[in-house]
Amino acid sequence: MGGLKLTPETIRIIDIWSGRLICFVLTAVRKIGVFFIGARSMKEPVKKILFIKLIEQGATVLSYSAICNAVQMVGRRNVYFCVFKENREILDILNIIPSENILMVRHDNLLIFLTDILKTLFRIRMAGIDATIDMEFFARASAILAFLTGAKKRAGLHRFMSEAPYRGDLMTHRIQYNPYLHASKAYNIMVDSLRLDPNELPLPKILAVDSKETTPQFNPSDEEISVVKTILEREFGQAKGPIILLNPNASDMLPLRKWPEENFIQLARLILKNYPDVRLILTGAPSEADAVQGICNQIGSPRTVNLAGKTTLRQLLVLYTLSHILVTNDSGPGHFAAMTNIHSIVMFGPETPRLFAAIGGRHHIVYGRLACSPCVSVYNHRFSPCRNNRCMQNISVDEVYGQIKQCLSEACDVSSNFFQPNQDSFLQSHNQA
Repeated sequence: MGGLKLTPETIRIIDIWSGRLICFVLTAVRKIGVFFIGARSMKEPVKKILFIKLIEQGATVLSYSAICNAVQMVGRRNVYFCVFKENREILDILNIIPSENILMVRHDNLLIFLTDILKTLFRIRMAGIDATIDMEFFARASAILAFLTGAKKRAGLHRFMSEAPYRGDLMTHRIQYNPYLHASKAYNIMVDSLRLDPNELPLPKILAVDSKETTPQFNPSDEEISVVKTILEREFGQAKGPIILLNPNASDMLPLRKWPEENFIQLARLILKNYPDVRLILTGAPSEADAVQGICNQIGSPRTVNLAGKTTLRQLLVLYTLSHILVTNDSGPGHFAAMTNIHSIVMFGPETPRLFAAIGGRHHIVYGRLACSPCVSVYNHRFSPCRNNRCMQNISVDEVYGQIKQCLSEACDVSSNFFQPNQDSFLQSHNQA
């Protein structure tokens, strides 16, 4: 059992079959406690807040305003964040929560996962955290974790009368899911709900327009810029020219979001043919390095290099500030790019940009608007019966290339051999802000 590897599919199966039972049992425990002991008073102000968002670093960027809201409420040193270990790096980059307040959970296998959960619960109780924000929407594991923390106030989604996934009645501040609110606004409103009377059902009875969301600005140091420029010189020598980044893969959590690899190859060849000064860089996670190298080999150009797995996340963001355009599937890089001044072209298919598009930055959306899209949502834990993502396949190379031409005309003079990095314009706009 300890050797069971927790893949996304395994986590889903455990969440469905074990999660339902555990949520039912804990709900009974809660109701029995209320019957014999009585409900806790909710009048005391919150002192310490824990965010629970285990997966997806892009979603963590979208939660930035919510974290800022919590910091204003209880102070920076009293805000905590629980996250899977591999997703911690973006929190360090955001630098809004003290490093020691980031609680990491490993999930290499079931035994390690359970061990880390127990250690995390011990730390939470020792810290005296009295409020949790469950940002995993209708996931059961996060609801269970929120309940076991012993926090007096627990804000999270409740299904009420909707046909949403069952996860018991473990929240004190039960929030109605609104499928018309962007995720960043939904996260922010969860924090606001902690100030409200939990007896008001459903929460939150506040104006959504009063919730303001922003994206942080990434500002690299001169030393960090120098390091990344050295990497570029190592890969391209003394060649100059605009840099276009291609991110051909998406997270294993949702492979339906991938644009076909052959489309990336065709797009790369089209760019290289029509723009002789452009340099292409393929990016991706360490686990994607071999697949990305295969794409790079098929493009077959000395002006194309593979940096997948060869940079830290922070170095990747520095690279964004030195580059002109990013083309990516709907995934974390689209949100990271919004923290810089790069033009990002983000392709959506099985999910809707109305809920999950980046906030701020220079993002351009290409959306495969099939009648069946979006087919993944919080109601189905973002798992779809689809086995043929026509919504992504229908996004043509010409459509994306057209976006690139428009962005290049704005970003730089492509007829010049002189490389004018995007970093200069980014720093200027950031300093003005």
